[in-house]
Formats: sequence, structure tokens, C-alpha cells
Amino acid sequence: MLFALDAATAAVVAADFAARRVAKRYLAVVRGHPPAALTIDRPLSRIARTVPGPRDAEKTACTEVRRLATIELPWPNDRHPTSRYALVACYPDGGRQHQIRRHLRHAGYPLIGDTTYGHGLHNRLWREHLGVSRLLLTCCDLAVRHPERNSPLVLHALDATFVTLARRLGWEEALSFVEAPHEDAMLRAKIAALENDP
Repeated sequence: MLFALDAATAAVVAADFAARRVAKRYLAVVRGHPPAALTIDRPLSRIARTVPGPRDAEKTACTEVRRLATIELPWPNDRHPTSRYALVACYPDGGRQHQIRRHLRHAGYPLIGDTTYGHGLHNRLWREHLGVSRLLLTCCDLAVRHPERNSPLVLHALDATFVTLARRLGWEEALSFVEAPHEDAMLRAKIAALENDP
């Protein structure tokens, strides 16, 4: 969550979010082993559960996904004797409502712990075997243009619970990559685009 200390700054930052002049990197655990790189380019409409009437028109939405690590666990599921999962980095272009969750489900790699778009059986396996009862999606990097200097302001933080779980699964090498945002070419390119955007 990002806060501004005055209304003018908040308005500048909010305008950049609305115009998609932000760079974001998320970590997620998904069911299955996605390809090393995946682009999910699928328009999405706003989810309006509390507003009567027709849904909003679909708007462009794109999420780049990079596989960081995989694991196969000895948990039988409805079709296989083992269960496959992956740690991925997600780079959403913009921020449609539940964009990453909806895109990953559409691509066949639902998030673990997602009770709306995920798979109940796999959520249950993670809860029973690893004590995980949360959505395994976390924003670890956010870059916005500094409202006064107009240069990128890069914020980086890793969710401690997520890190502990990743280490428990043997994903230390992937974590070292995540902990060094300057080594992520995709993130660097998105941050550089902020500098060149008028």
C-alpha cells in the first residue's frame, strides 16, 4: 500500500496509476509448471458485485509471467499421484481488478490460496501439509515517478511469511534473484520506461 502525505502529491501519484505509469513485480505460487516466460494478454472488465446493471466494458490488460522455480510434491490429487507447483514473478501492465489472479487462472496456472479463482483441492493440500491458509501472492516491488523530481522511486519489500515458505520449499536461489531487483531485466526495463514517459 502506498500513501502520500498531502492531497497534491496523492493526486499526482493517483494520475500515474490511472495512466499505467507504474512498474510492479509480484511473487506468486501457482499450480502447475508454466513455461519459462508467459505473456497473458487478455482484456478484463471491472468486477462489480455490489453495483446492479451490466458489467463494464472489457479493457486491455497484460501480465508478463516469469517462472523462477518449480517443485513436485508427493501429494496425490484428483488426476495424478503427485502435485506440481511453481514460484513465479508477475509483471502486470496496469492494474485491473484481480488482474493477476484472473490472468493466471485463464492460463491454467491458478494461484495457491485463491478461494475465488483458484482450485479448492490444491488450496486444501497446502493447508493440510504446509499450514498455508492465505493467498500466495505478494507485491515485492513498486516503482512510481517521484512527484517532485520526476525520477523513478523504487520501493522493495519481501513478505517475511512468503520468504519463509519459499525457503522451506528449497527456492533459495530464486529468492536471491528476487532480493536483487536490479538483476531483474524485466523490472529494469519497466522502470526505465517510467523515465522516458512524458
